[in-house]
Amino acid sequence: MDKIKMTTPLVEMDGDEMTRILWKMIKDELLIPYIDLKTEYYDLGLEYRNETNDQVTVDSANATLKYGVAVKCATITPNAARMTEYNLKEMWKSPNGTIRAMLDGTVFRTPIIVKGIEPCVRNWEKPITLARHAYGDVYKNVEIKVPGAGKAELVFTAEDGSETREVIHEFKGAGVIQGMHNTDKSISSFARACFSYALDLKQDIWFATKDTISKKYDHTFKDIFQEIYDAEYKDKFEEAGIEYFYTLIDDAVARVMKSKGGFIWACKNYDGDVMSDMVSSAFGSLAMMTSVLVSPSGVYEYEAAHGTVQRHYYKHLKGEETSTNSVATIFAWTGALRKRGELDSNKALMDFADALEKATLSTIESGKMTKDLALITSLSDVTVLNSQDFIKAIREELEKLLA
Repeated sequence: MDKIKMTTPLVEMDGDEMTRILWKMIKDELLIPYIDLKTEYYDLGLEYRNETNDQVTVDSANATLKYGVAVKCATITPNAARMTEYNLKEMWKSPNGTIRAMLDGTVFRTPIIVKGIEPCVRNWEKPITLARHAYGDVYKNVEIKVPGAGKAELVFTAEDGSETREVIHEFKGAGVIQGMHNTDKSISSFARACFSYALDLKQDIWFATKDTISKKYDHTFKDIFQEIYDAEYKDKFEEAGIEYFYTLIDDAVARVMKSKGGFIWACKNYDGDVMSDMVSSAFGSLAMMTSVLVSPSGVYEYEAAHGTVQRHYYKHLKGEETSTNSVATIFAWTGALRKRGELDSNKALMDFADALEKATLSTIESGKMTKDLALITSLSDVTVLNSQDFIKAIREELEKLLA
C-alpha cells in the first residue's frame, strides 16, 4: 500500500532512557512503514539539553506554537544524582514545566481502558479524566534554606514602589521556606480549557482545591472558575445536560473513590500530578494513560504520562531483555497524528491513528502483553512479550486491520 501523506509536519520531541529506545522502535515498526512521516525534530534528551543550555526545550515549545501539534517522549527532570551521572552544567528545570508554561496549557490525562485489566476500585466503570493546571505552584517555586533564627516575610513591591508585607514565620532555629505564585490570566485559561473540554466530551467537571485553608491563593482559583462558568458556560452546560461543581480536595478524593467514573476532575498543578498517578495506577498501569497538553489558542502536545523507565534502561544497557509497556507512548503518537489529520482534513491519517490504537488494544486482549500487564490481568493463558516483540505483535494486528 502507498504510504499516507502528511501536508503539515508535527513537532517531534525525543526523550531519554528506555522511552527513547521505545520511541525508535515505534517509529520503525508502526509508523514509518505506513506514513510518509513529516516531523520537525527536537532532541530533548538530557545530554543535548545540557549542551544547548536547555535552549532546545524553548525551541521545541516555539515550534509547537507554530505548527499546532506536537508529540513528546518522556524526559528526565534532573536531581542531584543526575547532575553527577550526566555531568550537567546546572540542574535544568523540567522540560514539561517549561513547555506547559510557554503554551499556557492544561494537561488532560485519561486511563486507557482494555478488556482484561480491571480497575482496583471495583465500582469504576468509565475512565476518569484528570485536568491538571499546567502553570505555577511548586513547579515555579522559590525556596530558601533557613540557617537559623530570624524572621521570614512575604513581600510584594508594586510598580509605584509601595510594599505589602506578611510575616511567614518567626524562626527560632533552622528551617525552610517556599514561595509559590500563580496569575489570574493562567487560572482563567485553565478554567476555560476545562469547561471547553467538558463540553467536547459531554462530561461533568469537578474542580477541587483547599480554599478553607488557603483563603487567598486557592480561593482565587475557586472564584475565577465560578465567575467564568457563570458568565460564559452555564447556559451551554445546561443545554448539554452536564454539571460543574466545586468541592474541597479531600471531599473530591472521597467522592472519586465511590463514583462510577465518566467525568473530568480538575486540579491545581501539584494535586493533578499526584492524583493522575493515583487514578492511572488504580485503573491498571501508569503506562496505560494518555496525556495531552491543550493551550487556550488550540495547540496540542501529546505525551505519555509516565517517566523514562530508568530501571529498564540500565538493564537494556547491560544487554538484558526488558518487557517495557509502550502503550502510552504509542497513544501519544496516535493522538498527535489524529489531531494533525483533523486540523489538515486528512482522513487517512485519522483512520490510521484509530487503526493503530485498535491494534494495540486487540493485541493485549488476545493475551499478548508486557510483564506489568500480565501481573494484573484477569485473562488466562497470557503470553509475556519483551519490549520489541510486543511492538511487533501490534504490527501483526495492524497489518490485519489495514489489509
